Amino acid sequence: MENRGLLFIPDISGFTRFVNEIEIEHSRHIIQQLLELLINANQSGLEVSEVEGDAILFYKFGSPPELEVLYKQVEKMFCEFHRYLVNYNHRKICQCKACVSAIDLTLKVITHYGEFTTYQVKNFSKLIGKDVIVAHQLLKNDIEQHEYWLVTDNLLRDEPPEGLAQWMTWDASIKQTETGNISFHYTHLSELRNTLPPDPDPQVELKNKTKMISVSKEFDTDIKTLIYTVVHFEFRHLWQTGVIAIDEVEHFLPGIGSRHRHVMDNGEHVIMFTSSFSYNPEQKALFSETDEKRHNAFYYTVEKVTDRRSRLTIDYYLPKNFIRQWLFRFTEKDKVEAGLWKSLEKLEPVVMNMKLPLDF
Repeated sequence: MENRGLLFIPDISGFTRFVNEIEIEHSRHIIQQLLELLINANQSGLEVSEVEGDAILFYKFGSPPELEVLYKQVEKMFCEFHRYLVNYNHRKICQCKACVSAIDLTLKVITHYGEFTTYQVKNFSKLIGKDVIVAHQLLKNDIEQHEYWLVTDNLLRDEPPEGLAQWMTWDASIKQTETGNISFHYTHLSELRNTLPPDPDPQVELKNKTKMISVSKEFDTDIKTLIYTVVHFEFRHLWQTGVIAIDEVEHFLPGIGSRHRHVMDNGEHVIMFTSSFSYNPEQKALFSETDEKRHNAFYYTVEKVTDRRSRLTIDYYLPKNFIRQWLFRFTEKDKVEAGLWKSLEKLEPVVMNMKLPLDF
């Protein structure tokens, strides 16, 4: 038994290979996050042989595992995979093709039992054996659906397996290879998506806040260019009054709930988090930031006026607290409002010189 064991390959598919640099970088990062998630979802003592592009080769020496145990591992990886994608889709801000299409990524899992061994290349443990080749050959098959669990027949004790889940049905097939035919069963996994709990809505509620200031300006540019300029942190210091930099962005792909730091020209550091984002490039986009203690919030609304003209409105909110609002009106409002108007004026040349990426 020491040279026999389980080969377990979760494989991600759905990304086309984009030519745009931003899309390549974002798709790479999303796949990296998903691969790390699959490794962390390992609850069966599987060993990682290597990461192969968008797939992971797991293995475990020993007798064939119970199919029920194997299914629980498949179920956990599949659900964690789609929970992450739903969560990211709900919170994403970037509108490049990679980020928008991430929700459509799929996962299939190949499981095979056979003979193989390991060998060392410096600090890396590699697998070798005919059954390693078999497992990889099974990644390419005639199954039309993109999300399934494939089990070779030498892992099955019942044919077809029963009792793993009420919704589960199995089909049989054969993979023809140069070394012979490989018999297997497979079942679709998409039904598992319906078992995922709904993602909590992270949007900041306005019912406990009062609008204190509202400023607005129209720009001779299309709505997408204005949205892109306002939303992306790397341009903020060019137009937002008092801000000299935004750093310590919490995530490579920031979204709703992610934190970042505003470095102000008076030396102050303010931690903010992205509290909402909605995007309709044909009509309106909303982006908001709230300070870490939820004392105030800035809402940026970008609206389409014509194909070549758009409007930005910045609203400033405070909690519904009479004393806090009273003090603000008499001590801070004029200064804050003047700063917002100045920001809109500074934004105009930035927008006019902005070159919109092809993928946005």
